[in-house]
Amino acid sequence: MAAQKITLNVDGMSCGHCSGMVRKTLEGIDGISKVVVDLNGKKASFEVAGQDLIARAIQEINEAGYKASEN
Repeated sequence: MAAQKITLNVDGMSCGHCSGMVRKTLEGIDGISKVVVDLNGKKASFEVAGQDLIARAIQEINEAGYKASEN
């Protein structure tokens, strides 16, 4: 299966540390790659190897203290 590009809305990021935490959280999930976090746009984009990883990404971002949702 080809990787799918996903963009999530991420509320609660207010500084470079916040965007770095979101990036690090996503990069720590096996099957997620090419992570780009846009602090000003409050979005995180990445590629996933499987649909099930989208829900996991949202859950892990939320557990890190931010509010992630699909567009």
